[in-house]
Amino acid sequence: MTRCEFFTEADRITGFSISGHSGYAEAGSDIVCAAITAVVTMAEATINDVCGAKAKIRVKDADARITLTLPASCDEEESVQAVLAGMLLTLCSLRDDYPDYIEVLEV
Repeated sequence: MTRCEFFTEADRITGFSISGHSGYAEAGSDIVCAAITAVVTMAEATINDVCGAKAKIRVKDADARITLTLPASCDEEESVQAVLAGMLLTLCSLRDDYPDYIEVLEV
């Protein structure tokens, strides 16, 4: 199962951590993992490359984990929060469609 954790402080999403393999199908054929990867890749690229937020990214291949942490403040805060909220909603939709393979938590 893939675990998607969103970190919040007050009303601000401060980052996320995505870990594990969904187990829906074999590697290379897993549509759930592919969808999650696409969502994470789009969010990270938009936050850092489009909005210029300079979020910290950590990838741990051994744990199949990617973590994004926002700086304390960024110039495009409203846009970054919109991207993260959209990511959260998209992953919740995937969770609703594939509840045995993905969990989404706000911590």
